[in-house]
Amino acid sequence: MLTPTAHTLEKLEMLLRSAGYRVRYEKGNFKTGACMLLESQMVVVNKFSNLESKIHAIAALIRELEIDYNLLDEKQVIFLQQLKQTKLQL
Repeated sequence: MLTPTAHTLEKLEMLLRSAGYRVRYEKGNFKTGACMLLESQMVVVNKFSNLESKIHAIAALIRELEIDYNLLDEKQVIFLQQLKQTKLQL
C-alpha cells in the first residue's frame, strides 16, 4: 500500500520521468486526478487535487502503462513491480 506522502509522489514522478514521460500539474475541467494526453507521453495532473488523490491517480496510470524496464534503475523496477501487484485502498 502506498503511503500518502510527498516522498511517494516524488517516487512516482521520478518513475514516470525515467520511463520518458513528462509530468505537469495544471488546472483543468477533468474530474480525475490525472490524464494522459493523446499518447504523447505527457501526464497531466490536476493541481487542485489533494496529495492522496494525486498519488492515486498517478499510480492508476502507471499500472496501465507499458513501461520498458530497461529504462529504470533497480530500485525503480522493484517499486514498479510492487505497484503493479497491489491495489490502492483509499
